[in-house]
Amino acid sequence: MSDNSAERIGGWLLGPLAWLIVQLISICITLVKFGYVLLTPNTLSLIKEMGAANITLLALSFLSFVAMCYYTLWLTIAFFKRRHNVPKHYIIWLMIGVLLAVKAFAFSPISDDLAVRQLLLPLLAAALIVPYFKRSQRVKRTFTNA
Repeated sequence: MSDNSAERIGGWLLGPLAWLIVQLISICITLVKFGYVLLTPNTLSLIKEMGAANITLLALSFLSFVAMCYYTLWLTIAFFKRRHNVPKHYIIWLMIGVLLAVKAFAFSPISDDLAVRQLLLPLLAAALIVPYFKRSQRVKRTFTNA
């Protein structure tokens, strides 16, 4: 049952909610594309030619992507239910996003401009949202449900 004294999601909380929804849509679309590419006959034949180490890394990458999609979906549902643990998990989710962007910056064979653009948005979101979630009284009053 919802606590009627808790505030509804509104004000500056709409920004983090919008960021979460956009990321959920982006992750789901990318996961569908990733799965489609993996299941094409040409890709399957190329995967069979890869070494065991590369297949393991590909599988690990796919599983971590599925886990991030699931975590983002769970966090979105918890955000709408205004669960009390949302601020903590939202901060963890932001830090995971920053770590994934740093990993892409350091280890992916992409241009520096693209890597910096991929790193800039998660860093900016974390820099703005984490202090707000830590100090805001509105956040404390909104996320009160068990």
